[in-house]
Amino acid sequence: MALPIALYSSAQVRALDAHAIETLGIPAYTLMKRAGEAALRHLRGRYPVAHRIVIVCGGGNNGGDGYVLARFAQAAGLTVRVLAAADPERLRGAAQQAFADFRASGARAPPFEPPLLAEGEIIVDALLGTGLSGAVRAEYAAAIRAINLNGRPVFALDVPSGLDSDAGVPRGEAVRADCTVTFVGLKTGLLIGEGPEYTGALFFDDLEVTAPPGEFAPRLTRIVDAEIQAALPRRHRTAHKGDFGRVLIVGSGSGMPGATRLAGEACLRVGAGLTTVAVASENVAAIAAGRPELICLALTDRHVLTEALARADVVAIGPGLGRSPWARAALDTVLGAGKPLVVDADALNLLAEAEARPRDDWILTPHPGEAARLLAATTQDVQNDRLAALDRLAARFGGTIVLKGAGTLVGAAGRTPGVCERGNPGMASAGTGDVLTGAIAGILAQCRDPWAAARVGVLVHAMAGDAAARGGERGVLASDVARELHHAVNL
Repeated sequence: MALPIALYSSAQVRALDAHAIETLGIPAYTLMKRAGEAALRHLRGRYPVAHRIVIVCGGGNNGGDGYVLARFAQAAGLTVRVLAAADPERLRGAAQQAFADFRASGARAPPFEPPLLAEGEIIVDALLGTGLSGAVRAEYAAAIRAINLNGRPVFALDVPSGLDSDAGVPRGEAVRADCTVTFVGLKTGLLIGEGPEYTGALFFDDLEVTAPPGEFAPRLTRIVDAEIQAALPRRHRTAHKGDFGRVLIVGSGSGMPGATRLAGEACLRVGAGLTTVAVASENVAAIAAGRPELICLALTDRHVLTEALARADVVAIGPGLGRSPWARAALDTVLGAGKPLVVDADALNLLAEAEARPRDDWILTPHPGEAARLLAATTQDVQNDRLAALDRLAARFGGTIVLKGAGTLVGAAGRTPGVCERGNPGMASAGTGDVLTGAIAGILAQCRDPWAAARVGVLVHAMAGDAAARGGERGVLASDVARELHHAVNL
């Protein structure tokens, strides 16, 4: 089953479970058996030649899923060893029934001992799931450490144990799974923050439970390929460059020519009709020589910038801008022009210092450090709950917010946030943020919709990064990513 677009909080998924049981009349144990069947199907599809599995079961419903999987796997001819990390006699409800049926099949579940993990080719994590309410308790932490140190592939049920299924951060120890199958609803923590690092390959089964229309608004949505064509439809044969927007990029203070050069090229690569960069005088020659398609202006005084702003449809400011009086004067002029904006890098830092007023027509693109400065918080605060930080930024500054990082988030007040699951660590190199700024500005100039431009800009930027890293993630340059944008916007 393909991954759904909608993601839910763990509380929402529990409510969906309750809806299935209480309103649709599906017994809880029936749902648990469906989860076991789905888990076995994905386990065999992922590891078709593995015959020996060890399932580590906890003391809640996740453990119940494990006992069901064990019984079904044995019936399918696999060799199964179940290890009980919690006393199965204390299970309740559907999990209790799952263990009773497992035991009735003649199987046993001895207490968990790390050496017994060696009996399996695959380790199944059925310890905690979404049942985590705080830091992992010591006995489970020890089991998680043993699983992670074992060296065998790990298949997690619903959520890797120890991972916060809402925030995507480990609560102490967390299982590092090679793959995870999740049930009923896709949990936000699997795709945001550090979630993908612990989740591995992600599979989904709704267990034949669907959210009733209007009652379960998603907490988050995946940004998907179909949005590219919606924002950037096929061009008419008679089109000319004036149809695709005029973008002005303001930045590159003293000694920083590369930033606006990269942003400008990205803007052109996503299809903007005309792109102008306004920079410190000393940078004009280098930028013009490196990318002759860019119009280069020397920002010698406010009048030059005012004239350029009058001609622009969209303005991006920040790449290489610096924090000098020259930079602040440029930002003040841009903010007063009333044009749609993309704001990045040092322009964000200047906004944080000036306590800027919110506005509806800008897209802010902070990385976690810049977000922390905008919120008068710490970077760790932002990373501990990226969704909450996104909501705070949208409430404080208005407009559209792009919170960069692994699993970049896009949010705006009154809208369901989006998450991008593409991208790779090779993009952690100088200048890739400038490329994103240019990509968003170029798409905004074409579609004139800040929400669509931010989502699609983030997606094509990540896709371009993945294409640039096909030969390996280490050593990917921002200019490599910029070159690949052309292919991403022409899917």
